[in-house]
Amino acid sequence: MSPLDRIANVSTLKEHEVDKLYKVEYKPITSTSDQLCFLIRPRIKTVKWICDVANADKATGKFRRYKIIFTPQKFYACEAVLEEQGIFGDVTTDEWAFYLLPLDDDIISLELPEFFRDNFLAGDQRWVRTAGSALHLLHSLYGPFSKVYGIGRCSKMAYESWREQVAEGEQRTRQAEIGRVFLIDRDVDFVTPLCSQVVYEGLVDDIFRIKCGCVEFGPDVTSDKSVKVMLNSQDKVFNEIRNEHFSNVFGFLSQKARNLQTAYDKRRGMDIKQMKTFVSEELKGLKQEHRLLSLHIGASESIMKKKTKQDFQELLKTEHSLLEGFEIRECISFIEEHINRQVRLLKGLMPKDYRSLKAQYLQSYGVDHLLTFANLRHLGLLVEQQPGETLTVMESKVGKLVNDKTAGKLTDAFSSLARKSNFRALSRRLNLVPKSGEEYDLRVPRDMAYIFSGAYVPLSCKLIEQVLERDGWTGLEEVTKLLNGNEFAVTGSNGADSKAKNDAQRIILVMFLGGCTFSEISALRFLGREKGYKFIVVATAITNSSRLLESLLDNHV
Repeated sequence: MSPLDRIANVSTLKEHEVDKLYKVEYKPITSTSDQLCFLIRPRIKTVKWICDVANADKATGKFRRYKIIFTPQKFYACEAVLEEQGIFGDVTTDEWAFYLLPLDDDIISLELPEFFRDNFLAGDQRWVRTAGSALHLLHSLYGPFSKVYGIGRCSKMAYESWREQVAEGEQRTRQAEIGRVFLIDRDVDFVTPLCSQVVYEGLVDDIFRIKCGCVEFGPDVTSDKSVKVMLNSQDKVFNEIRNEHFSNVFGFLSQKARNLQTAYDKRRGMDIKQMKTFVSEELKGLKQEHRLLSLHIGASESIMKKKTKQDFQELLKTEHSLLEGFEIRECISFIEEHINRQVRLLKGLMPKDYRSLKAQYLQSYGVDHLLTFANLRHLGLLVEQQPGETLTVMESKVGKLVNDKTAGKLTDAFSSLARKSNFRALSRRLNLVPKSGEEYDLRVPRDMAYIFSGAYVPLSCKLIEQVLERDGWTGLEEVTKLLNGNEFAVTGSNGADSKAKNDAQRIILVMFLGGCTFSEISALRFLGREKGYKFIVVATAITNSSRLLESLLDNHV
């Protein structure tokens, strides 16, 4: 519903003779209309429900026309269900190749939150071609790309799918507008999305949930009725604070309020002609800015209240200690206390006291979460250290097993296990965790670590920085080994490498397969300002720790 609303809202649809809009809720349809059009994702559960609707109409002698529009593409399995249920001849099907939804000047989403669970947990690669098609569309509009870098099994498959589509299609020579492309799998870096966000846009997403670039602020923010607000660079107030560490936001908003008051005060002493000019040219803009300023002050106050209630500072301290590998005993005590108090589902990384924490968690939240634990283990997010083994021994064992080419294809679970247990070594090699005790001025950030209060540079963004600096993976062999390989760097065809303008070379498309956080986007914007790049982020969906963990809960099965 949310992506559709960005393209065609209810009034637009009604202009085109749509009588009523229903959300798919797997219940009988009460509509009296003789035509039903279903705009759906290609899911078997949804197709079965449509079959039930059509068969129920048949049973009561009701004649209707049915049309199913699959988006972003139609899968054979869905058509097979229509045939099995005996209504293949009663419905017409179509495909809406809706791959990309621009959320802002530098953010494009495929709006496929299911990509993460389907691909990385269930091993279902149905969306790989969709990602390839999205890349193909961007290439046809803004290519040719001079260089494509990537890391991860899914990224490699999406790249190959895109190349197949390029080979099948018509070749056109055009001036490149995007120089380089970087593809990265979400399971290359699970640590970053599990860290608590502290930049303003990330916190707004965590607390209020941003959907398709739009957020709903309730009475606790507006002091009146709920309002929906578009959050993008058109909102001048938001645009200036979105990437700021939250500790800087109130100071900025206070200064903005003072500036606004000064602008209003200009009216005093104006003659009629000056007042007319002020009203026609400035007043509307000032009122709009005043409204937005009030909303963001209200949102900041609401965030402050909620985070104070949640022992947020203690949570951040625990996360930072886990990232550094210090004070693990205190971290476990903090986690145990929160389990016993039934504070919201666990965020963060489990240490070696796996069984104790698991037992306490299941006692507190219920045995239904046994499957959730199995899912976490499968992804390598929850690893039980074997008795008598040190972590480095375990790292080398699993690392050798995964990287031994003679072993053939191993399961993704083993790959993830190797990556997870190698975090310490990766952190050291890439300097992801700055030395503790160093002063870090969040008002003047010196690196991408500012997005996590100076405690951690996001692995995903650090990899992008290093590969762009080196123009490939040379010199990062030890790092890619720890990440289980699947890295690639390919020079584009059509002589784009030599002919592409310098402007295009500074524009870099980064595609996150499995979701991306607003914190990572903020980090890339910072890197872009520092290095003179313009990053455009393409994500299968915008994610955060809650969404990522929710997708692993047993109720998704």
